[in-house]
Amino acid sequence: MARVVNISEAASIAMHGMIMIAQTSAVTNVNTIAEQTKSSRHHVAKIMQRLVKDDFIVSQRGPKGGFALKKPANEISFLDIFESIEGKIDIISCPVGKETCIFSLCFLQNVTHKMSIEFHNYMKTTLLSEYALPENKIVS
Repeated sequence: MARVVNISEAASIAMHGMIMIAQTSAVTNVNTIAEQTKSSRHHVAKIMQRLVKDDFIVSQRGPKGGFALKKPANEISFLDIFESIEGKIDIISCPVGKETCIFSLCFLQNVTHKMSIEFHNYMKTTLLSEYALPENKIVS
């Protein structure tokens, strides 16, 4: 089945992992994130290292190691996390990347442009701290 909006598995793991990290004062390890997101440990580790490289989290090695926020959760937007994994969001007018349409009126009437702007604005204005609250804990 086709999806109008599709977020990559990597971006999803990054978002969920960062929320999990923000919800605790202790470190959160790769195994916990992998288990909760039902993802491979290797894939989670790779994504988390990208977030370490971009200075959102710190990594602590060892048996009691894991990840902790490097910045306060209220200073990290969902856009920061998303773009760390996926790159800058491209606000497009044409969903197929054409500069001019063969028709005088786009058959989508710029709906993809509006969706891109709305998604970008939501991600930019939503802070990690909003999901670090106790009522947003993982549901098992």
